[in-house]
Amino acid sequence: MVNPESFLKALFNQAVKTAHPDTHLASALSSLDKTSQGRTIILGAGKGAAAMAAIAENYFEGQVEGLVVTPYQHGCSTKIVEVVEAAHPVPDDAGQEVARRILALVADLKPEDRVIFLVSGGGSALLVLPADGIDLKEKKRINKQLLYSGASIDEINCVRKKLSQVKGGRLALHCAPATVHTFAISDVPGDSPSVIASGPTVEDDTSIEAALEVLARYNIHVSSAVTAYLEQQDKLDYRHLPKRNSFEIISTPQMSLDAAAEFALSQGITPLILGDLEGESSDVAKVHGGIARQVLHYAQPIKPPCVIISGGETTVTVKGRGRGGRNAEFLLALTLDLKGKKGVSAIACDTDGIDGSEDNAGAIMLANTYGKALNKQLNPRAYLENNDGYSFFEALDALIVTGPTRTNVNDFRAILIQA
Repeated sequence: MVNPESFLKALFNQAVKTAHPDTHLASALSSLDKTSQGRTIILGAGKGAAAMAAIAENYFEGQVEGLVVTPYQHGCSTKIVEVVEAAHPVPDDAGQEVARRILALVADLKPEDRVIFLVSGGGSALLVLPADGIDLKEKKRINKQLLYSGASIDEINCVRKKLSQVKGGRLALHCAPATVHTFAISDVPGDSPSVIASGPTVEDDTSIEAALEVLARYNIHVSSAVTAYLEQQDKLDYRHLPKRNSFEIISTPQMSLDAAAEFALSQGITPLILGDLEGESSDVAKVHGGIARQVLHYAQPIKPPCVIISGGETTVTVKGRGRGGRNAEFLLALTLDLKGKKGVSAIACDTDGIDGSEDNAGAIMLANTYGKALNKQLNPRAYLENNDGYSFFEALDALIVTGPTRTNVNDFRAILIQA
């Protein structure tokens, strides 16, 4: 038998390592010439933007310059590319100023110039420039409501794209006639380029009607100016996108799940990958709990020792006033569902190292966690109803704290079952 805590932490570390820019970006860049007849402008937005920029600036030669935006505390040392830190998940003035500077940087580009755009999860909030007539305060209010509503990332980004001067292919339109090469770390189920960071360099595949429907479905309050803007907005003419506009995904959630599965096999543990999942965190936890019980009691669909692995991006409809992100919420709901089943342990963390807006990546649940909670007079259901997973696991010294990982392929969940 493996040590549950050590095994689960090693599994998560393997998933993060596989998703880091160091693993794949240099190889992807090698498909491009190091030098260019014109300027090479390195731009980027996301949790991995600074780490990606540090790699890219060491590859290209000649007239190279650049500017990227990443969350606070996600920066790293660069020689050429300027790194600016801004707020995430709710945007701030720093992100807006960077977006303005990026548009100024790509103004008047020539056909011989090229833009290297480095994008990763978090780019939607970090690279923010509201459409004309909409101020940042309004955009922040809408963004915050969407984040708390339980809307999926596809739905959130559908709205974001319609209210932006850079998202939904608009950045690429500003870059024409230069060549644009985008390298992305995917943090979205399905890896759609138009959803990753709201697709600044690719054609928007959603409609105005879809955005209005999302706002109505989740009862998102917007000003009359926003409603009028959406209803009167013309469809973008993507015929003016750069003729040479490539997009390559270098890391995906599935790659990290596969790497974790390979590590499990090396330890004599059979993996079962459920893939990228969406839905309310507590509901997803109940499904995982049901599978764990079936494995434990009937050896179906696989026999112990085994590990159930999943990724994706769940949601939390916030009703309480507690602390914690979707991974702590998932694990708290799983703890309540399993009630200390012998031989079952689990981990749930965000691969960017930040669960929601807290300082932890997630948390770990061992077979004795439920019993320890009751001994400490911690009521799991009360904590769950208050959306307070952080405080629950903090009281049990079970938070996972990694600090920023400078990548993001979303959630990582693993349930170890040893009979």
